[in-house]
Amino acid sequence: MESVSPTLINLIIFVLAIYVGYHVVWTVTPALHTPLMAVTNAISAIVIVGAMLAAALTETTLGRTMGALAVALAAVNVFGGFLVTRRMLEMFRKKDRKAPAKAQGDQA
Repeated sequence: MESVSPTLINLIIFVLAIYVGYHVVWTVTPALHTPLMAVTNAISAIVIVGAMLAAALTETTLGRTMGALAVALAAVNVFGGFLVTRRMLEMFRKKDRKAPAKAQGDQA
């Protein structure tokens, strides 16, 4: 029996991760979206650290380039995640009430 190619195994894992991720994200209730975004920002920050380590420990130019690209993409993901989280939190902020306007005849 021949062994299965590691590339095929990685592709199967990738497709399964997409499938599970899609179903997990779409079943989250709207009340949990903000905490979920905060957690994904933390995970992306860990990805940045891992990408920096991978880029620093590799010896080839291609590996360092891919590591630098991974750091850049994860940084964009973190930055965008914080922007989305801030916008979501602003939706729950209480609106300031405007002071009642004075009537035209009240000015002295």
